[in-house]
Amino acid sequence: MEVLGCLPVPVPAPRSAPALPLLLTISGLLGAALVLPAPLRALEQVELRLPFLETSFTVKLEELSNPARLISGTSDLAELDQASNGAVGRQLIALFNAPLPLQVPAVVNEAEGSPMLNQALLLISALGGIDGLPARFGSNDLSRVLDKAAARGPLTMLSVMQALPGNTASVDMGRALFAVQRLASQQRPADRLLAARTPASVSPALSQPGPLTVERKLITLPAPHRPKPLQVVQISPSQGANNRLVVISHGLWDAPESFEGWASHLASHGYTVLLPYHPGSDLGQQQAMLSGQVPPPGGEELRLRPLDVSSVIDGAAAALEGLSPRLNSDFVVVLGQSWGATTVLQLAGAKPSDVRLKERCDEVFNPERNLSWVLQCSFIGTANQAALADPRVKAGVAVSPPMSLLFDTEAAPTMNARVLLVSGSRDWVVPPDPEAIRPMQLAAGRGERGHRLVLAQGGDHFNLSSPLPQGGGALRGLLLAWTNGAFAAGAAVQPAAGAPDLLPANGWGDATIPLVEFSPAQLGTP
Repeated sequence: MEVLGCLPVPVPAPRSAPALPLLLTISGLLGAALVLPAPLRALEQVELRLPFLETSFTVKLEELSNPARLISGTSDLAELDQASNGAVGRQLIALFNAPLPLQVPAVVNEAEGSPMLNQALLLISALGGIDGLPARFGSNDLSRVLDKAAARGPLTMLSVMQALPGNTASVDMGRALFAVQRLASQQRPADRLLAARTPASVSPALSQPGPLTVERKLITLPAPHRPKPLQVVQISPSQGANNRLVVISHGLWDAPESFEGWASHLASHGYTVLLPYHPGSDLGQQQAMLSGQVPPPGGEELRLRPLDVSSVIDGAAAALEGLSPRLNSDFVVVLGQSWGATTVLQLAGAKPSDVRLKERCDEVFNPERNLSWVLQCSFIGTANQAALADPRVKAGVAVSPPMSLLFDTEAAPTMNARVLLVSGSRDWVVPPDPEAIRPMQLAAGRGERGHRLVLAQGGDHFNLSSPLPQGGGALRGLLLAWTNGAFAAGAAVQPAAGAPDLLPANGWGDATIPLVEFSPAQLGTP
């Protein structure tokens, strides 16, 4: 069997790596085997098909076992390697012979049939297929392939490919180019908007740590909707707290530790910050999934995450043991990143709906499709039960939320909290358009209600959060300014026509990642 263009690019994995890209890398490696049938002969050759150049390159799998075989081989890629004096081959061989960083058979067995994996495979299968195969290839066939590869030693890309059955597997590089160009087009609107406005300045009053000493502790709070109590990190002033409560929701396969820099910066200025672990989609769940113990997060987590945050607020209202005393639970600001930002929008009153999910999740070549649709489309069947606004949440900051398909934009006027949406201009997981700019443009058609968008020039999906050593990162001044503004506004924080601005005119910017604010009306028409 040949594989055409099955050369995945390693995905950088900072911190605990919100693992949506990792899932796609796994499925990209195994996608053909999962969805395609099995002929009698084994894979022998890799080919990159380049239709836009009307050419292709081949390499025999036996030539990928070591540099000597490739440099003396007869395939197209061997000739290219010979012309480059072995430079091409060394990198290719290192890639194909690197041990896979997880127990692949267990992951596949647990993930099979899950909505998230199905969406990942939909993207992969759109780039190519296997020629000359029967109509079916089941999980038992896949298990045999992986067992055969594992019998040779540690699983590598090469050993798995050599165990796959079939004639020719191909990736249409023209379609791959389309995917790259689509991403560029989704980032371009942010570049145009940023070029037309001056970034916010930097004020020490907002960007520097406050005068208060900060302490951290881990507490446990009851959560009736979960089988076990919630683990919650509390970061607060050791003395001089203002009794104002902020809650931070982490992203998919992440943890509170990735946002303790945000929390510490706010706490040094007087706020008490609670950061719950979302047990169905946190780092611990990811580790269990990668060891084959559990499947990927299910769609029910869309409903359970906002309930986690509401339970944390309930704990503050009841002054439960371990929490800072006298916290005001009637006026809360909630921050979040990625899926945590989606949780913020739910608590703020945005209503999930599966109408657009059902219409568009199978549209592989839709120009608006992006990586975050893998997560959003896993919520078909659960979205309509996930409207869980909490009236105690008065303001929120949603950093890079997957949202364009998920939320009913008609419900925007009914939101109970003022929202600041933040999007990085170089975010390839949740690109600025259509995931941030388009929803805000649609909101403008329903009247100004005080919501705002901030574009982070050069921001991506991983560099806007902040572990503790980073002291709050690029968004520290912005988060503090919006939180200060929300509490200062009091009852006027409510979304409404003519609502007062929550951000000051300047001072909340960053020296490394320029930040620019937009009202919905300043974004133009969709």
